[in-house]
Amino acid sequence: MNHESEIENQNAETASVDAELASVVDTAPEGNAAPPAPPAPEPVAPPAAPATGVQKLTEIIVVTSGKGGVGKTTSSASIAVGLARRGKKVAVIDFDVGLRNLDLILGCERRVVYDFVNVIQGECTLKQALIKDKRNDTLFLLAASQTRDKDALTREGVERVLNELRDDGFEYIVCDSPAGIEKGAYLAMYFADRAVVVVNPEVSSVRDSDRILGLLSSKTRRAELGNGPVAQHLLLTRYNPARVSSGDMMSIADVKDILGIEVVGVIPESEGVLAASNAGVPVILDEASNAGQAYEDAVGRLLGEQRPMRFVEPPKKGIFSRMFGG
Repeated sequence: MNHESEIENQNAETASVDAELASVVDTAPEGNAAPPAPPAPEPVAPPAAPATGVQKLTEIIVVTSGKGGVGKTTSSASIAVGLARRGKKVAVIDFDVGLRNLDLILGCERRVVYDFVNVIQGECTLKQALIKDKRNDTLFLLAASQTRDKDALTREGVERVLNELRDDGFEYIVCDSPAGIEKGAYLAMYFADRAVVVVNPEVSSVRDSDRILGLLSSKTRRAELGNGPVAQHLLLTRYNPARVSSGDMMSIADVKDILGIEVVGVIPESEGVLAASNAGVPVILDEASNAGQAYEDAVGRLLGEQRPMRFVEPPKKGIFSRMFGG
């Protein structure tokens, strides 16, 4: 009996070992079989597709001068029209509260219902006040008030209007500044990215413009925030090469040496400028006039085009003029 019991115990131990071996064999990989795959990672959402549209930046250009009567508003109108003719969406704002003229030069004075001050004081929306140019679908005018005081303009109000124009997709905002250094002129230049300083080639105009350059370097938002200076360009108007040759007018080099900024354009003295203004047509649209062509060249240079400087040399005399002193 003892012997049989011992055999039964051995058989039980053998069965137990066989069962353990079987469990090991079942969990081990067979031959070259790959080990069990790790658990699948959590699904990750694909990155969002990039936006197809590219937001265009808005550039604010102030057209300014130290002295009145140098052709600043004429230049503002022609620059705005020139940009719009290249397909840019442009707003031009008249900052000369009480003495507006920009609407006359653009030929839309009868269409002014609301003005810049109305928008700032919340008496109408910006869209109500903007006047679409009848010649260019991408050009809009915001006229100045004829009845309000310049104190009606506030920095907060001007900034709000500029931001709304930016949000509406305008690529260029041209600010037609009053002459001098009063409040309207200060607000016109404060938010500018670029300045076109309009100068006649005579001493008092150049001296007053030098003061404006000092303000552009120190009294603008870019100067306050340390974002670099406002880019400055010199636009010489009413230039007469014959008078320069005779010593009666300052030369381009003279003006450039005094003011120290690059010349973006030279507009020759021309009766066509006055005729165009009286007709309510910006002179840049008069492609037959030297002044219109010179403004077209200036706009091209503002956009980075390389153009030769024309109309800066006196006309050559014919043989009879040389012989008889004509």
